[in-house]
Amino acid sequence: MGIKTPAIAATLLLLMQLCSYAGVAAAAAGARGDGGARYKDPTQPLSTRIDDLLGRMTLAEKIGQMSQIEREKATPDVISKYFIGSVLSAGGSVPAANAPPEAWVEMVNGMQGGAMSTRLGIPMLYGVDAVHGHGNAYKATIFPHNIGLGCTRDPELVKKIGAAVALEVRATGIPYIFAPCVAVCRDPRWGRCYESFSEHPELVKNMTSIISGFQGEIPAGGQKGTPFVAGRRNVAACAKHYVGDGGTTGGINANDTVATFHELLSIHMPPYYDAVIRGVSTVMVSYSSWNGVKMHANRFLVTDVLKNRLRFRGFVISDYQGLDFITTLQHADYLLSIKLGILAGIDMVMIPLNYTEFIDGLTLLVNNGTIPMSRIDDAVRRILRVKFTMGLFEHPYAADDLTTELGKQEHRDLAREAVRKSLVLLKNGDDKPFLPLTKKATTGSILVAGDHADDLGAQCGGWTINWQGFTGNNGLTVGTTILDAIKNAVEPAGTGVVYIENPDAAFVENNKAGFDYAVVVVGEPPYAETAGDNMNLTIPAPGLDVVRKVCGGIKCVVVLISGRPLVVEPDLLESIDALVAAWLPGTEGEGVADVLFGEYGFTGKLSRTWFRSVEQLPMNVGDEHYDPLFPFGFGLETQPSEY
Repeated sequence: MGIKTPAIAATLLLLMQLCSYAGVAAAAAGARGDGGARYKDPTQPLSTRIDDLLGRMTLAEKIGQMSQIEREKATPDVISKYFIGSVLSAGGSVPAANAPPEAWVEMVNGMQGGAMSTRLGIPMLYGVDAVHGHGNAYKATIFPHNIGLGCTRDPELVKKIGAAVALEVRATGIPYIFAPCVAVCRDPRWGRCYESFSEHPELVKNMTSIISGFQGEIPAGGQKGTPFVAGRRNVAACAKHYVGDGGTTGGINANDTVATFHELLSIHMPPYYDAVIRGVSTVMVSYSSWNGVKMHANRFLVTDVLKNRLRFRGFVISDYQGLDFITTLQHADYLLSIKLGILAGIDMVMIPLNYTEFIDGLTLLVNNGTIPMSRIDDAVRRILRVKFTMGLFEHPYAADDLTTELGKQEHRDLAREAVRKSLVLLKNGDDKPFLPLTKKATTGSILVAGDHADDLGAQCGGWTINWQGFTGNNGLTVGTTILDAIKNAVEPAGTGVVYIENPDAAFVENNKAGFDYAVVVVGEPPYAETAGDNMNLTIPAPGLDVVRKVCGGIKCVVVLISGRPLVVEPDLLESIDALVAAWLPGTEGEGVADVLFGEYGFTGKLSRTWFRSVEQLPMNVGDEHYDPLFPFGFGLETQPSEY
C-alpha cells in the first residue's frame, strides 16, 4: 500500500531512522558485549544475570571459564586471549620471595586486567591453598593443622580461625581458597592425615563450621545449600577431596578406597552434607578411586550424588592435573581423560600448565558431539553463579585496604589459643602429676633438647611457604619457636634455659644434678601428600635416641611434633614423666609453653585413635577389635597454676 500524505510519510521516515539508529546502537553494544547487559546489573535476579551472560558467550569463552591455569603461565595476554576463568598459586608459587601483600595485590590485579579487557569482561577468579592459614604468604599467621584443631572439639574457635584466614588471604588480593579438607582419615599412614580433623565423621562434620568462617554465616532467612560469600572480607571456600580420600587401602595417597556405598555414605560423606548446607562455593574431586573407579571419572558420585541428590549448586573443580591421572599411565590418553572428567561432572579443570592442550581437546570433543553443549553450559552456569554470588562482577579488582590484616597480632593471639586447646596430654607422672612445670628451677637451670625445639618450619609442617614445607629458622616466615617460648615463659631472674639439640650420654650423666627437669621436643620432618605416606610411623632419628638419653637421667616431658600418632613403645612411655601430643602447632610456639607452665590447663582430646603398633592399622573407634594405646577422645586435664 502506497503513502497517502506527506505528514504520514515524514512520520514513517522518522520512525525508520530511529529504528536504524537503534539497530546501529544495538550492534555497537553487541560488539562491546553490553547491549542491554542485564548480567552487569546487580539489581537483576541472579538467574537472570547468569542466563543473560551465558546466552552471549561463545564456545571459546565458555571453555575459557572452565580453565584454571597456574600463576606462572597467567600473563594478562594469555588470560585475555584464551578467556581464562581462573588462576591458581600452587604450593610455593609466589610473586617473589618474601613478597609483601602489596606485591600479591598488584600481581592479581594485573591478571584481572587481562580478564576485564575481553569482550564480555568476565572477572578471573584467583585461588590459593590455605589449609592452615595463608601458607604461601610471607609473615602470614600459620594455625595448627586440622588434626590439632579436631582435638580442640571447638567448632566456634574453628569458625573464628576461618574468618581470620579469610582476612589474611584477602589481604593479598585473593578471593578463593582450596580449603577446608574435610577428609575422614581412617589410617594415619596416609601422608595427608594431618589435613583431616578426625577419624570420626561426626567430629569432621562439626568442624565444617570453618566454612562459615571463610565465607561468612548465611543470614537468617537466607537460602541454605546454595553458594554464599558474605562480602569482600570473606573468601569462597572449597570442600575437598571428594570423596573417600581418607579411606584408601594401606593409607596410600590417591589409592583405592574399597567400601560399600553404605560405608561411603556413613563414613566419608557426612562432612559434605554439612558443607553443602553451609553454602560452600566449590568442591574439589579426589585423586583417589572408589572400588576401582577414579573419582575424577565417577559420574555417579560427582553428578548423581553430589549435584543431584545433595543439590550442590556451586562448581566442582579437579585437583592439580587431576584429569591426567584418570589413565593408569599418567597423561597416556588425554583426550579420553578430558571426555571422562567433563562427562563425570567436573566443571573447572586445574590444568595448570598445558592449558592449550585442554582447551583444544575440549573444543574438539564438543564440536564432534562427544560432549554435549548442555554439559558445558551446566559447568559455566555453576562457575558464573559463584562469581556473581561473591560479588566479583561488582568488585573485580582487589583493594589494598586489607594489607595490614596479614599476620596481625589478633590473628596470632587466636592461633596461640588454638595451640593451647589442641595439645593433648597423654601421660602426666606416675604417682603424682609432673605438669605443669615450675617457671623457676631450684637448681637454676632447665634443659631443652631435641631437633624440633628450635625449628619453626618443623612445627608448621607441610603446606607452609612451600608445598612440602621447610625446616629451620631461615626467615621464610615469622613466628615463635617452642624454645623461644620456653625462654620467654621462665622466670627471667635465676632460671637459665640450656639448649642442646642432641646431648650425648656423658653430658647427661655428668650434668643431671644441675637441671630440675628437661623438655625434649622431637617429631616428624615436614611433608605433604604422597611424600608423607609412611608405613612404619616410628619417631624419626635422632628423636628416639635423644628421648632415651635425656629422659634416662633427667626428669622430662616429651613434646611430640607430628602430623599423626606415632609408635610409642611401652619402655619409652615408662621412661618419661609426661608426654604431650602437640601435632603441628604452626607459628605460635608460645601456645605450647602456655600449657606446659600452667598459664592454662590441658583440655585437648584425641581426634583420632593412638595405636600400639602399625600392625593394628587401620584401627578406628567403634571397630570390633579396638585395642589402642590411647583411645579416641582420650586426654588428661590439668588446672592452671597459681603463681
